[in-house]
Amino acid sequence: MKLDYRSVPYRILENGLRLGGILVFSVFVSSGDGMDILQTGTFLLFGLLLVGSWEAAYVRNYEYRLDADTFDIYSGVFSRREREIPFERIQNVDIAQNVIQRALGIAELRLETAGGGDGSEASLRYVSRQEATRLQELISRRKSGETAERDPGATDDILFELDNRELGILGVTSANVRLLGLLSGLFLIASPIAAEQVSPRLEILLVLGPALAVAALVALWMLSGVQAVLRYYGFRLLRHDEELRYKRGLLQQYDGTIPLSKIQTLMIRENLLARAVGYGSLAIETAGYAPGQDSNVEAAVPIAKRDRVFELARTIEDIGEPEFTRPPKRARLRYVARYTIVVGVITGLLGGYQYLTGNLSFWYAGAALWLLVPPAAHLKWVNIGYYTDDNYVITRSGFWTRRTTIVPYYRVQTVSSSQTVFQRRRDLATLVVDTATSGSFWGGDAVALDIDVETADRLREEIHDEFHESIIERKRQRDGRKPAGPRRPSSAED
Repeated sequence: MKLDYRSVPYRILENGLRLGGILVFSVFVSSGDGMDILQTGTFLLFGLLLVGSWEAAYVRNYEYRLDADTFDIYSGVFSRREREIPFERIQNVDIAQNVIQRALGIAELRLETAGGGDGSEASLRYVSRQEATRLQELISRRKSGETAERDPGATDDILFELDNRELGILGVTSANVRLLGLLSGLFLIASPIAAEQVSPRLEILLVLGPALAVAALVALWMLSGVQAVLRYYGFRLLRHDEELRYKRGLLQQYDGTIPLSKIQTLMIRENLLARAVGYGSLAIETAGYAPGQDSNVEAAVPIAKRDRVFELARTIEDIGEPEFTRPPKRARLRYVARYTIVVGVITGLLGGYQYLTGNLSFWYAGAALWLLVPPAAHLKWVNIGYYTDDNYVITRSGFWTRRTTIVPYYRVQTVSSSQTVFQRRRDLATLVVDTATSGSFWGGDAVALDIDVETADRLREEIHDEFHESIIERKRQRDGRKPAGPRRPSSAED
């Protein structure tokens, strides 16, 4: 089977835009005489002919085939490349279409495998939309070992649909509040310093720095909101046999799969704005890849009421009602000391600037930031915790974006505890439960921060034992055997 013939003009358009960019750049950087219209037209025509010939040859020589156990791809113009991708290794099969591709009736099919990194293992650029859907369904059946066609009358269970109200809330709460707060602080500190370095004509403008900062932050907030709305417009999450399938996007549409058997962790994220109105999101991470995003995490529910997010998480993993155990109160004193050091460094830098330039008479006002230290330390402490039961280890951390990470014991890869120099002074430790995820900006591991060192050692051993017991239990279930006796109590029951 070959790529769709309509992919040729689209691929020419893709590369033609790059060629046009190079041409415009060359005109601007060329010598004074530059290129005349005839030379420019000749260069552009020659480039388009060269690109068109190459793309036509590439599409003509690109073939793919589905064998009994593998998805085979043969490609290359001058040098041939052959790839065999076992169905059992394929994690996700995603379909992507932008506006132009939808007009042409073509789509990109992406095959992702465990450990494939940020890029796709293979990408069919491009096939017809109908062919992409057929391949997605066929590969999903081959992955699960099914050979029979799916009942045409079978319907998918709709787990979640994003309505217009929730889409608006997503746009409002999607701003990175940590980044906004950091930019605000930097602007407020820098404006008085800059005001003393400029002429009186500009000084009044810099005095208005807070107003300008607010305007810039509102613009950044609106931009991130529009981006979120475009990304998750029309979002739907469905249960399709043993897979979750999602559809989303306005300009760039995605139709992707999340195999239930490959899920490593669930993560409930609640940034400060969403948490204030009782909303959150549910993210899913699979081994080595998360569909449709470069950050390795895909939002299974981009925004919903917090109770509904937990309810949807329970349709994937039966986590019950976790009751988190906070770190000991001495951990809160550690945060006070940490933030006090930060305030001291800021005040010292402002004092050094005053000493070198003499232009910052109120440098010591930076020490007033210490008034924020006690509440900041408390807020960090109350948003940290951990929970374990017979099947899961669950951790929670973060103030600006609170993350609740859910890890089934049978997905655990390694369990480790560590202590920094400052943690050793207060008999604290950090417990990390690692899974077979690729890692991400958000972090896919479950991390219990600043817990008692003896508790960390005990939990490490218990999670290790629970992992082995869960593997044995799942093997019994697969073999059709009855489970043997009740399991011993977990740390939450001791």
